[in-house]
Amino acid sequence: MAAVYTQGPIARSMIRTALAMIPATLALSGYNLVDAYFVGKLTGKTLVDAPMAAMGFTLPVVMLIGCLFHGLGTGVCAPTAQALGGDKLERAAKGTSSGVFLILLFSIFVAIVGMSCSKGLFRSFGAKGEVLELVTGYMDIWYFGCATASLAMAGHGLLISVGDNKMASALMMSGMILNAFLDPLFIFGWGFFPAMGIRGAALATIISQAVGGTVSMCLLCRKHRLLRFRRIPFVQLRQYWFVILRYAIPASLGMLMMPIGMTVVTRLTAEFGTAAMAGSTAAGRLESIAFVVPMSLGMTLTPFIAQNFGARRYDRIREGLIFACRFALIFLLVSAVIFSLAASAISPHFCNSAEAREIMARCILITVWGFAGVEIHRFSTFAFTGCGRPLAASLLNGLRFLVLLVPLSLLAWHFGSLTGLFVARLVTDVLSGVIGVVLALRMVKGLPPKRDKSDLQSGEKRIKL
Repeated sequence: MAAVYTQGPIARSMIRTALAMIPATLALSGYNLVDAYFVGKLTGKTLVDAPMAAMGFTLPVVMLIGCLFHGLGTGVCAPTAQALGGDKLERAAKGTSSGVFLILLFSIFVAIVGMSCSKGLFRSFGAKGEVLELVTGYMDIWYFGCATASLAMAGHGLLISVGDNKMASALMMSGMILNAFLDPLFIFGWGFFPAMGIRGAALATIISQAVGGTVSMCLLCRKHRLLRFRRIPFVQLRQYWFVILRYAIPASLGMLMMPIGMTVVTRLTAEFGTAAMAGSTAAGRLESIAFVVPMSLGMTLTPFIAQNFGARRYDRIREGLIFACRFALIFLLVSAVIFSLAASAISPHFCNSAEAREIMARCILITVWGFAGVEIHRFSTFAFTGCGRPLAASLLNGLRFLVLLVPLSLLAWHFGSLTGLFVARLVTDVLSGVIGVVLALRMVKGLPPKRDKSDLQSGEKRIKL
């Protein structure tokens, strides 16, 4: 284990790690695209777009649970990266082991709660009839994969935190390829495999995540010596959990703003009919392609900042954040132009009805111009988290979803405008990106310009081992 992010030219090393992580971000996007493609081939018994609409209703819940797991993963990865940056290897290992145990316990709890209230929850979202039957069938299987999803997410994040980017990327890509292979097998059936429809997509996801999670845990244990199956005294375990939760709770709350906001938007979109749900869902799945390269850079930004914060290399933090934001701005503006030109040609491949295709194209044409704001806002939250200020990152997410997206979307719904919902998303993304980067740069500029041993890490809770 080594603090790999604290040395070397910043721009070159960030580009190199971003290139290594491109397969990982392709995999994240690929999961959604593969599922959307094969589910889009299904037709409902009474409504042609029912399966895709059902996938749209799953999105807020899947995002909500994913945000909880992401928050816990952040609570483990950020202190681990800081400890590695400060050359505290024993602390990093015990913190990782304690965190993985906590994540496993929490994922079992989430699965039990989710399965017990699935149908009533989606009925409250506006799902009914055949769509309600499809969405509950999908989620009843998906909940069984909570443990595999959480451990895979944490395992990949920890591999990135220790600088094993290529292996983390390879595992994520392998999982996506396995999911792409299993999707048609389980969805449409073949040989002795029955046709499971939309439920087959959930089963394929569980299996692929289980494989990736198992391998990543083995690497953390054997290769990096971060995962240890040894008894940790309860006093120390409680202290490590306190540090983890100190990061995880604000991170989870901040991330939860996304599914809360998306739940409101989903409920409002459902008021415009099944075609609106299908078209906007397909557009949302497709837009993830634009974020592949910037997300590759962003996946290593938190550990980069955290390791340099632990090593008190504040000059590297400032330079790294500025480089990342400039890169995202240029790349995503170019992507917006490409998506705008291709919107009408792409939509027939994801939607069955002409109405849904038109809505998908309209959504893309409007929302693409806010993509750069989305990623810059995300980078800004990474800066606050890596510098030991997870609450500030949470407040930035709250600003984006609760202060901007929800009120603007309600305003559009009040005037009965589906196009207004798309415009609300665009305005939200642009404003949140500008505000986020201004605040993040102000924070990092306030850090000492040089390594200062007398400086106390204000965001770090020290543990006496």
